[in-house]
Amino acid sequence: MEQLKIVHETIHKTPDDLRQALIATRGAQQTWESITPLARNEWICWVISGKKAETRNIRIKKAISKLKDGMRRPCCWAGCTHRK
Repeated sequence: MEQLKIVHETIHKTPDDLRQALIATRGAQQTWESITPLARNEWICWVISGKKAETRNIRIKKAISKLKDGMRRPCCWAGCTHRK
């Protein structure tokens, strides 16, 4: 199998657990590669903003499912609070 590369972001770097989930799910990876760096940053911020490990894991699963279905941004997300 070829080594897949996940594109880095504007503010947040893709965390290892999310990167591994993207690599494991071809449809999600394809959407990830087609969205803007700002959109990728929104997904990352949404995933890492969960305070509990359980919340983060749930968000990773939801993100992968939504990306696989072609969703380009997290729904109902106020946006990354880390942007200037």
